[in-house]
Amino acid sequence: MRQYVIIGNSAAGIAAIEAIRQRDKESKVIVISDEGYSAYCRCLISYFLAGEVKEEKLLYRPENFYKENCVELHLNKKVTRVDPKKNRVICEDKTIFNYDALLIATGSSPKLPENINGIKKNGVHGFRTIKDVLSINGVLPVTKTACVLGGGLVGLKAAYALKKRNIEVKVIIKSQQVLSQMLDKEAALIVQKVLEENGIELYFGQDVAEVIGNGDLRAVKLDSGKAFGCSLVIVGKGVEPNIDLVKDTPVKFNEGIIAAAKLETNIPNIYTAGDVCESFDLTLGRHTINALWPVAVRQGKIAGANMTGENINYEGSLGMNAIDFFGLPVVSLGIYRLKGVDASVEELKLLNAKDNLYKKFLIRDNVLIGALLVGNIKNSGVFLKLIREKINVSSLKDKLLSDNFGYPDIMGLISTPEPDKVYI
Repeated sequence: MRQYVIIGNSAAGIAAIEAIRQRDKESKVIVISDEGYSAYCRCLISYFLAGEVKEEKLLYRPENFYKENCVELHLNKKVTRVDPKKNRVICEDKTIFNYDALLIATGSSPKLPENINGIKKNGVHGFRTIKDVLSINGVLPVTKTACVLGGGLVGLKAAYALKKRNIEVKVIIKSQQVLSQMLDKEAALIVQKVLEENGIELYFGQDVAEVIGNGDLRAVKLDSGKAFGCSLVIVGKGVEPNIDLVKDTPVKFNEGIIAAAKLETNIPNIYTAGDVCESFDLTLGRHTINALWPVAVRQGKIAGANMTGENINYEGSLGMNAIDFFGLPVVSLGIYRLKGVDASVEELKLLNAKDNLYKKFLIRDNVLIGALLVGNIKNSGVFLKLIREKINVSSLKDKLLSDNFGYPDIMGLISTPEPDKVYI
């Protein structure tokens, strides 16, 4: 009988548990999490903050999931070091767990910019966990104005949620557009317009230099000299993979922990999955992190299966995001911006800014490598299928931008009878 240890209790970890138990009913499965909650849908916390989803609806699996799968669950326990030589992990409280196979699915944590004076004052919050939302909820009754640092997905989701709670929101964005890691300028301008029409104030090309307050948070001061009074700050300036536990070990890492074809690390019995995993990207053609829920689930399933002795290759992931702000849906798939940088890339696009509609496709060597859809995201799954399977779209180029384009147009080209759906 073997002993499996899984560090992390979110999408990848849960998928790994299920994959292991499908193949091995008898061996011991130990799950270690530094949070104090059963697995929940992290991607729903903005709706929880907005008051649109109750806390109990965040649960990713029923409360009896661990018991039914004979899982030994350890909450509020942080693993600080992996010891590959002795096949064990060591926790902050000195607890030691031995393993025959280990999955590192530790996810990521918010980046707290160290260059901002006062960034650790009371009233400054991350936006990643249930605990973060409960802490923010605790101060909302006495909050009139909030400042959000960062115009990426995390920051804008937080701003959207706060506005839904009737809080005045100011978003401080260092770059010159919203969602710079997901959208091009044309798409970003449409999103910006909708956010501003719904009362969210956006300040571009500026950063917070100081958080002001003695005890209670009073204001933020920008590097431009401007200051805003506020009693709540949410930091949404990206995340960083939780790799500290493998530093000073033989486990190889770059930005995240580097995964080989079967999601094993360079150490044969140690695997990685989820937001901490640096794996092959189908469109970029190199290793990167695609910190997405469906990617974590797929990686967890394959890693868990391989931990039991299966021999399944991971096909790779690609960047994809879907959001909806105030009724404006947006989908980004694969590479979103290469035209002008790579001469081999062909760009097809259609813009109707008045009606908040935009489509863009990037094609290289007659293969679709990226798509942006704003306002009308119909057939997102069809475009995802074309990208994943690297279908030759030379016969489709005059149809891609049409509102009538859909699954029937690609039936003779794809390898499976149904298109994938985008679950973000």
